[in-house]
Amino acid sequence: MTSPSDRSGANPSASNPSASNPSASNPSATALRARGAAALATAGIDAAATDAGWLLAHVLGIEPGRLILADDPTAAQAAAYDALIARRAERIPLQHLTAEASFAGVELAVGPGVFVPRPETELLVEWAARACADVAEPGAAVRVVDLCSGSGALALAVATAVPRAAMVAVERSPSALDYLRRNAAAQPSSVADRVRVVAGDVTDPDVWAELGVVDVIVCNPPYVPAAAPVSPEVAHDPAEAVFSGETGMDLIVELVPLLAEGLRPGGVVALEHDDTTAAATVDVFVADGRFTEVVGHRDLAGRPRYVTARRADPATVQGWKP
Repeated sequence: MTSPSDRSGANPSASNPSASNPSASNPSATALRARGAAALATAGIDAAATDAGWLLAHVLGIEPGRLILADDPTAAQAAAYDALIARRAERIPLQHLTAEASFAGVELAVGPGVFVPRPETELLVEWAARACADVAEPGAAVRVVDLCSGSGALALAVATAVPRAAMVAVERSPSALDYLRRNAAAQPSSVADRVRVVAGDVTDPDVWAELGVVDVIVCNPPYVPAAAPVSPEVAHDPAEAVFSGETGMDLIVELVPLLAEGLRPGGVVALEHDDTTAAATVDVFVADGRFTEVVGHRDLAGRPRYVTARRADPATVQGWKP
Protein backbone atom coordinates (compact mmCIF):
# COMPACT_ATOMS: atom_id res chain seq x y z
CA MET A 1 0.00 0.00 0.00
CA THR A 2 1.38 3.43 -0.88
CA SER A 3 1.48 6.18 1.71
CA PRO A 4 -0.48 9.45 1.39
CA SER A 5 2.78 11.28 0.63
CA ASP A 6 3.19 9.08 -2.49
CA ARG A 7 -0.11 10.32 -3.90
CA SER A 8 0.23 14.05 -4.26
CA GLY A 9 -3.15 15.77 -4.16
CA ALA A 10 -5.05 12.55 -3.32
CA ASN A 11 -7.66 12.30 -0.57
CA PRO A 12 -6.19 9.87 1.98
CA SER A 13 -9.60 8.81 3.25
CA ALA A 14 -10.78 7.83 -0.21
CA SER A 15 -8.12 5.18 -0.77
CA ASN A 16 -7.26 4.24 2.86
CA PRO A 17 -10.31 3.31 4.97
CA SER A 18 -8.22 3.14 8.12
CA ALA A 19 -7.49 6.84 7.89
CA SER A 20 -11.15 7.64 8.57
CA ASN A 21 -11.72 4.53 10.76
CA PRO A 22 -8.66 3.86 12.94
CA SER A 23 -10.04 0.49 14.09
CA ALA A 24 -10.40 -0.84 10.57
CA SER A 25 -6.78 -2.01 10.46
CA ASN A 26 -7.07 -3.86 13.79
CA PRO A 27 -7.71 -7.62 13.76
CA SER A 28 -11.20 -8.79 14.59
CA ALA A 29 -11.88 -10.47 17.92
CA THR A 30 -11.99 -13.81 16.14
CA ALA A 31 -8.67 -13.25 14.39
CA LEU A 32 -7.03 -11.95 17.55
CA ARG A 33 -8.21 -14.95 19.54
CA ALA A 34 -6.93 -17.34 16.85
CA ARG A 35 -3.57 -15.62 16.88
CA GLY A 36 -3.36 -15.91 20.65
CA ALA A 37 -4.40 -19.56 20.62
CA ALA A 38 -1.69 -20.35 18.07
CA ALA A 39 0.94 -18.66 20.22
CA LEU A 40 -0.15 -20.56 23.33
CA ALA A 41 -0.24 -23.86 21.47
CA THR A 42 3.31 -23.24 20.30
CA ALA A 43 4.26 -22.67 23.95
CA GLY A 44 2.91 -26.13 24.79
CA ILE A 45 -0.25 -25.09 26.62
CA ASP A 46 -2.88 -27.81 26.30
CA ALA A 47 -5.93 -25.59 26.68
CA ALA A 48 -4.54 -22.96 24.30
CA ALA A 49 -7.86 -22.00 22.67
CA THR A 50 -9.68 -21.85 26.00
CA ASP A 51 -7.01 -19.71 27.65
CA ALA A 52 -6.83 -17.43 24.62
CA GLY A 53 -10.57 -16.90 24.86
CA TRP A 54 -10.48 -16.18 28.58
CA LEU A 55 -7.73 -13.62 28.16
CA LEU A 56 -9.51 -11.86 25.31
CA ALA A 57 -12.75 -11.74 27.28
CA HIS A 58 -10.80 -10.32 30.22
CA VAL A 59 -9.33 -7.54 28.06
CA LEU A 60 -12.70 -6.74 26.51
CA GLY A 61 -14.51 -6.85 29.85
CA ILE A 62 -17.09 -9.43 28.76
CA GLU A 63 -18.01 -13.01 29.51
CA PRO A 64 -16.16 -15.58 27.35
CA GLY A 65 -19.46 -16.79 25.99
CA ARG A 66 -20.06 -13.39 24.40
CA LEU A 67 -16.86 -13.31 22.38
CA ILE A 68 -18.67 -14.29 19.21
CA LEU A 69 -20.69 -11.07 19.51
CA ALA A 70 -17.78 -8.84 20.51
CA ASP A 71 -16.93 -5.66 18.62
CA ASP A 72 -13.49 -5.49 17.03
CA PRO A 73 -10.90 -4.66 19.68
CA THR A 74 -9.25 -1.29 19.69
CA ALA A 75 -5.53 -0.99 19.06
CA ALA A 76 -4.98 -0.55 22.80
CA GLN A 77 -7.00 -3.66 23.59
CA ALA A 78 -5.16 -5.67 20.96
CA ALA A 79 -1.83 -4.59 22.43
CA ALA A 80 -2.96 -5.45 25.96
CA TYR A 81 -4.11 -8.85 24.77
CA ASP A 82 -0.86 -9.60 22.98
CA ALA A 83 1.02 -8.70 26.15
CA LEU A 84 -1.09 -11.12 28.20
CA ILE A 85 -0.63 -13.87 25.63
CA ALA A 86 3.13 -13.37 25.82
CA ARG A 87 3.05 -13.75 29.61
CA ARG A 88 0.81 -16.80 29.44
CA ALA A 89 3.22 -18.32 26.94
CA GLU A 90 5.84 -18.00 29.67
CA ARG A 91 3.58 -20.36 31.69
CA ILE A 92 2.38 -17.73 34.12
CA PRO A 93 -0.96 -19.10 35.36
CA LEU A 94 -4.02 -17.77 33.59
CA GLN A 95 -5.57 -16.88 36.92
CA HIS A 96 -2.58 -14.74 37.87
CA LEU A 97 -3.06 -12.76 34.68
CA THR A 98 -6.77 -12.19 35.19
CA ALA A 99 -6.47 -11.98 39.02
CA GLU A 100 -9.51 -14.20 39.37
CA ALA A 101 -10.65 -17.80 39.32
CA SER A 102 -14.05 -19.40 38.98
CA PHE A 103 -14.67 -22.35 41.29
CA ALA A 104 -17.98 -24.20 41.55
CA GLY A 105 -19.83 -21.07 40.50
CA VAL A 106 -18.01 -18.77 42.92
CA GLU A 107 -15.75 -15.99 41.63
CA LEU A 108 -12.53 -15.65 43.61
CA ALA A 109 -9.68 -13.17 43.72
CA VAL A 110 -6.39 -15.04 43.35
CA GLY A 111 -2.80 -14.26 42.50
CA PRO A 112 0.77 -14.71 43.72
CA GLY A 113 0.81 -15.92 47.32
CA VAL A 114 -2.27 -18.13 47.22
CA PHE A 115 -3.02 -21.55 45.75
CA VAL A 116 -5.14 -21.41 42.60
CA PRO A 117 -8.09 -23.81 43.03
CA ARG A 118 -8.40 -26.60 40.48
CA PRO A 119 -11.63 -27.87 38.91
CA GLU A 120 -11.04 -31.38 40.25
CA THR A 121 -11.56 -30.10 43.80
CA GLU A 122 -15.13 -29.11 42.92
CA LEU A 123 -15.98 -32.77 43.54
CA LEU A 124 -15.53 -32.07 47.26
CA VAL A 125 -18.22 -29.38 47.04
CA GLU A 126 -20.68 -31.86 45.55
CA TRP A 127 -19.77 -34.41 48.21
CA ALA A 128 -20.16 -31.83 51.00
CA ALA A 129 -23.60 -30.77 49.80
CA ARG A 130 -24.76 -34.39 50.01
CA ALA A 131 -23.03 -34.91 53.35
CA CYS A 132 -24.66 -31.85 54.90
CA ALA A 133 -28.07 -33.18 53.90
CA ASP A 134 -27.31 -36.49 55.63
CA VAL A 135 -25.68 -35.54 58.91
CA ALA A 136 -28.10 -33.01 60.38
CA GLU A 137 -31.81 -32.79 61.03
CA PRO A 138 -33.81 -31.02 58.30
CA GLY A 139 -33.61 -27.28 58.79
CA ALA A 140 -30.87 -27.47 61.43
CA ALA A 141 -27.56 -25.67 60.96
CA VAL A 142 -24.65 -27.85 59.87
CA ARG A 143 -21.26 -27.09 61.39
CA VAL A 144 -18.73 -27.31 58.55
CA VAL A 145 -14.98 -26.65 58.60
CA ASP A 146 -12.67 -26.09 55.62
CA LEU A 147 -9.07 -26.80 56.60
CA CYS A 148 -6.14 -25.30 54.63
CA SER A 149 -8.68 -22.95 53.10
CA GLY A 150 -6.32 -20.85 50.95
CA SER A 151 -8.41 -18.50 48.81
CA GLY A 152 -11.58 -19.79 50.48
CA ALA A 153 -12.66 -21.74 47.40
CA LEU A 154 -14.10 -24.76 49.22
CA ALA A 155 -15.49 -22.80 52.14
CA LEU A 156 -17.33 -20.28 50.00
CA ALA A 157 -18.55 -22.82 47.45
CA VAL A 158 -19.94 -25.10 50.17
CA ALA A 159 -21.54 -22.16 52.01
CA THR A 160 -23.13 -21.09 48.72
CA ALA A 161 -24.40 -24.59 47.92
CA VAL A 162 -25.65 -25.31 51.45
CA PRO A 163 -27.68 -22.40 52.87
CA ARG A 164 -27.72 -23.95 56.35
CA ALA A 165 -23.96 -24.48 56.56
CA ALA A 166 -22.28 -22.60 59.40
CA MET A 167 -18.81 -22.48 57.86
CA VAL A 168 -15.39 -21.97 59.40
CA ALA A 169 -12.38 -21.51 57.10
CA VAL A 170 -8.93 -22.15 58.63
CA GLU A 171 -5.73 -20.83 57.05
CA ARG A 172 -2.30 -19.96 58.42
CA SER A 173 -0.56 -18.15 55.51
CA PRO A 174 -0.78 -14.35 55.89
CA SER A 175 -0.94 -13.79 52.13
CA ALA A 176 -3.57 -16.49 51.64
CA LEU A 177 -5.56 -15.06 54.55
CA ASP A 178 -5.71 -11.71 52.75
CA TYR A 179 -7.30 -13.39 49.73
CA LEU A 180 -9.59 -15.49 51.92
CA ARG A 181 -10.94 -12.51 53.83
CA ARG A 182 -11.33 -10.49 50.65
CA ASN A 183 -13.19 -13.29 48.91
CA ALA A 184 -15.47 -13.92 51.87
CA ALA A 185 -16.35 -10.23 52.11
CA ALA A 186 -17.15 -10.13 48.39
CA GLN A 187 -19.89 -12.75 48.68
CA PRO A 188 -23.58 -11.89 49.18
CA SER A 189 -24.40 -11.30 52.81
CA SER A 190 -26.46 -14.50 52.82
CA VAL A 191 -23.16 -16.35 52.35
CA ALA A 192 -20.61 -14.03 53.94
CA ASP A 193 -22.52 -13.87 57.23
CA ARG A 194 -22.19 -17.66 57.59
CA VAL A 195 -18.43 -17.84 56.98
CA ARG A 196 -16.00 -17.30 59.85
CA VAL A 197 -12.27 -17.05 59.11
CA VAL A 198 -9.83 -18.49 61.63
CA ALA A 199 -6.15 -17.63 61.30
CA GLY A 200 -4.09 -20.55 62.47
CA ASP A 201 -2.29 -23.81 61.81
CA VAL A 202 -4.58 -26.81 61.27
CA THR A 203 -2.28 -28.91 63.49
CA ASP A 204 -2.50 -26.46 66.43
CA PRO A 205 -4.57 -27.85 69.34
CA ASP A 206 -5.67 -24.32 70.22
CA VAL A 207 -7.23 -23.95 66.78
CA TRP A 208 -9.16 -27.19 67.25
CA ALA A 209 -10.31 -26.04 70.68
CA GLU A 210 -11.70 -22.92 69.00
CA LEU A 211 -13.45 -24.98 66.33
CA GLY A 212 -15.22 -27.25 68.78
CA VAL A 213 -16.99 -30.40 67.61
CA VAL A 214 -18.24 -30.24 64.02
CA ASP A 215 -20.43 -32.19 61.59
CA VAL A 216 -18.52 -32.02 58.30
CA ILE A 217 -14.88 -31.33 57.40
CA VAL A 218 -13.45 -30.70 53.94
CA CYS A 219 -9.76 -30.34 53.32
CA ASN A 220 -7.52 -29.84 50.30
CA PRO A 221 -4.14 -29.89 52.06
CA PRO A 222 -0.64 -29.72 50.62
CA TYR A 223 0.00 -33.30 49.49
CA VAL A 224 2.51 -33.43 46.63
CA PRO A 225 5.73 -35.40 47.34
CA ALA A 226 8.68 -33.01 47.62
CA ALA A 227 10.61 -34.46 44.67
CA ALA A 228 7.60 -34.86 42.36
CA PRO A 229 7.75 -32.89 39.11
CA VAL A 230 5.02 -30.27 38.75
CA SER A 231 3.84 -28.16 35.85
CA PRO A 232 5.24 -24.63 35.38
CA GLU A 233 1.85 -23.29 36.47
CA VAL A 234 1.83 -25.25 39.74
CA ALA A 235 5.36 -23.98 40.38
CA HIS A 236 3.82 -20.51 40.77
CA ASP A 237 1.67 -21.70 43.69
CA PRO A 238 3.13 -21.26 47.20
CA ALA A 239 5.29 -24.30 47.98
CA GLU A 240 3.73 -24.62 51.44
CA ALA A 241 0.33 -25.11 49.77
CA VAL A 242 1.62 -27.80 47.39
CA PHE A 243 4.29 -30.01 48.97
CA SER A 244 4.16 -32.08 52.16
CA GLY A 245 7.36 -33.95 52.85
CA GLU A 246 9.11 -36.73 50.96
CA THR A 247 5.98 -38.81 50.40
CA GLY A 248 3.43 -36.03 50.34
CA MET A 249 1.79 -37.55 53.40
CA ASP A 250 3.32 -35.54 56.24
CA LEU A 251 0.35 -33.27 56.92
CA ILE A 252 -2.25 -35.96 56.20
CA VAL A 253 -0.67 -38.27 58.78
CA GLU A 254 -0.66 -35.48 61.34
CA LEU A 255 -4.20 -34.40 60.53
CA VAL A 256 -6.11 -37.67 60.73
CA PRO A 257 -6.02 -38.02 64.56
CA LEU A 258 -7.12 -34.38 64.84
CA LEU A 259 -9.99 -35.02 62.46
CA ALA A 260 -11.12 -37.88 64.69
CA GLU A 261 -11.08 -35.58 67.71
CA GLY A 262 -12.87 -32.73 65.93
CA LEU A 263 -15.74 -34.66 64.34
CA ARG A 264 -18.80 -35.61 66.32
CA PRO A 265 -19.79 -39.28 66.18
CA GLY A 266 -21.39 -39.78 62.78
CA GLY A 267 -19.66 -36.71 61.39
CA VAL A 268 -17.85 -37.02 58.06
CA VAL A 269 -14.70 -35.79 56.35
CA ALA A 270 -13.44 -35.54 52.77
CA LEU A 271 -9.73 -35.10 52.24
CA GLU A 272 -8.01 -34.64 48.88
CA HIS A 273 -4.69 -36.40 48.22
CA ASP A 274 -2.05 -36.99 45.57
CA ASP A 275 -2.98 -39.55 42.95
CA THR A 276 -0.02 -41.67 44.08
CA THR A 277 -1.07 -41.82 47.74
CA ALA A 278 -4.68 -43.00 47.62
CA ALA A 279 -3.97 -46.31 49.33
CA ALA A 280 -1.69 -44.69 51.90
CA THR A 281 -4.38 -42.15 52.78
CA VAL A 282 -7.00 -44.86 53.24
CA ASP A 283 -4.54 -46.78 55.41
CA VAL A 284 -3.99 -43.79 57.72
CA PHE A 285 -7.72 -43.43 58.33
CA VAL A 286 -8.18 -47.16 58.92
CA ALA A 287 -5.15 -47.42 61.19
CA ASP A 288 -6.47 -44.62 63.41
CA GLY A 289 -9.31 -46.94 64.41
CA ARG A 290 -11.93 -44.25 64.97
CA PHE A 291 -13.38 -44.09 61.47
CA THR A 292 -15.82 -46.22 59.53
CA GLU A 293 -16.89 -46.11 55.88
CA VAL A 294 -13.40 -45.16 54.69
CA VAL A 295 -13.77 -44.85 50.92
CA GLY A 296 -11.47 -43.69 48.12
CA HIS A 297 -12.97 -41.68 45.26
CA ARG A 298 -11.78 -40.96 41.72
CA ASP A 299 -12.14 -37.75 39.73
CA LEU A 300 -13.80 -37.46 36.32
CA ALA A 301 -10.55 -38.44 34.62
CA GLY A 302 -10.43 -41.66 36.64
CA ARG A 303 -7.55 -40.59 38.89
CA PRO A 304 -7.68 -41.24 42.65
CA ARG A 305 -8.66 -37.86 44.09
CA TYR A 306 -10.01 -37.91 47.65
CA VAL A 307 -10.94 -40.09 50.61
CA THR A 308 -14.06 -39.84 52.73
CA ALA A 309 -14.64 -41.30 56.18
CA ARG A 310 -17.19 -41.23 58.98
CA ARG A 311 -16.37 -40.77 62.66
CA ALA A 312 -17.35 -43.93 64.48
CA ASP A 313 -19.51 -43.97 67.57
CA PRO A 314 -16.93 -44.13 70.40
CA ALA A 315 -18.92 -46.92 72.05
CA THR A 316 -18.18 -49.16 69.08
CA VAL A 317 -14.45 -48.47 68.96
CA GLN A 318 -12.31 -51.21 70.49
CA GLY A 319 -10.54 -49.98 73.59
CA TRP A 320 -12.80 -46.97 74.07
CA LYS A 321 -13.62 -46.14 77.68
CA PRO A 322 -16.40 -43.74 78.77
